Amino acid sequence: MPTVPNEPPEPDIPVAVREPDRGAREDRFAVPDAFTSSARQRTNVDRRPLTVGDIAGLVAERPRPGRGWRAAVHRASGGRLNPGESTAERDERELLERIRRPVIGDYRVAVLSVKGGVGKTSTTVGLGATFASLRGDRVIAIDANPDFGTLAHRVPEPNPATVRDLLRAPSTDRYAEVRSYTTQAPSRLEVLGSERDPSISEAFSAIDYDRTLDILRRHYNILLTDCGTGIVHGAVGSILAQANCLVLVATPALDGARSAWATLDWLSAHGWADLVSSTVVVVNQLTDVGVDAESLRDLFGQRCRAVQVIPHDPHVARGADIDIELLKPATRLAYRELAAMIADDFAQPGGRHR
Repeated sequence: MPTVPNEPPEPDIPVAVREPDRGAREDRFAVPDAFTSSARQRTNVDRRPLTVGDIAGLVAERPRPGRGWRAAVHRASGGRLNPGESTAERDERELLERIRRPVIGDYRVAVLSVKGGVGKTSTTVGLGATFASLRGDRVIAIDANPDFGTLAHRVPEPNPATVRDLLRAPSTDRYAEVRSYTTQAPSRLEVLGSERDPSISEAFSAIDYDRTLDILRRHYNILLTDCGTGIVHGAVGSILAQANCLVLVATPALDGARSAWATLDWLSAHGWADLVSSTVVVVNQLTDVGVDAESLRDLFGQRCRAVQVIPHDPHVARGADIDIELLKPATRLAYRELAAMIADDFAQPGGRHR
């Protein structure tokens, strides 16, 4: 049979690709070129299987966990796997970031109560020690109580020097010269005590307080003043005028709440309404009896910036020196929350009310 030659292959004829009829649908379904380009890039990446390195890269920017199983996984993987912080760790980190907020210049806190025995001095030490232990700058507490103040006795081995000795100092230009008149607690909080003789300390005037503050502001970033219970005392007007924030201390008892409310009334009636609006109210639980914190927050929140309840703590109740490391965890957390409330005002030049 005659052989049939192989038929040549059919030539590749390009098939016309019909453009879609965009028409009226163009406005609704048109996709920007930049988007389709990035989508193609992602599609190409998605075709490659994910590796451990890819997963580690996805979580590399998370804060590293410091404790628990998350920290164990992070250590076991040599840092390649980072499950991130737990909710508790994140809350703690954010609280510390608030406390460590930079201070513009210096910041002055007046701790006040017209009723004695409410924990005003312990609040001053607890707040000051919290700031000093968690920040890198200098923090000092000043005893401005004219009636035999006990602030110096709430830190170990108090310096016998007093604020009067500081005012008599030949030179206070260098920090080392001022430091010789203060006591430093283990928390790094420094304390400047008042006169031991009430008849002498009564002469501590507004001018004396202003001079003391002028010296200390050159060397310290956060200054707390433990005021006396006499709100009409001569130095109180100067203390209020110099304060960026007022911490008003009360107790959950009915008379304690009434005294604190009356103090706010007095401040508003005597030209300190702006200071009242920036006040942080501290409710000290002097016993282990519970307190309706929400009702107190609602009450004082009508007039003040914040309310913080400090739970009962046997270490504070004994009336001796205070070591924040010996506080119950709930008390330590309460002081940190109080410090964060105060530090929220640091970003305001000169303080919120000034």
